[in-house]
Amino acid sequence: MKKMFDKNVIKKCEYCLFGTPIGGEGEIICKKRGIVYRDDLCRKYKYDPLKREPKKQTISDNYSPEDFKL
Repeated sequence: MKKMFDKNVIKKCEYCLFGTPIGGEGEIICKKRGIVYRDDLCRKYKYDPLKREPKKQTISDNYSPEDFKL
């Protein structure tokens, strides 16, 4: 959970409170600037942690029966 609120998040319109993704072409419609690209940034930027999608974790298949014993 700490990583979602990390201060070192790259600032871009994709994570902005005022931006909403449109289409699959990497464009964002901004309430302040209109249509912008996903990687743009302006002075009105306000971080919205709910717009970030966590990276999927991979699960290895290298389990043995001893791993499941109590």
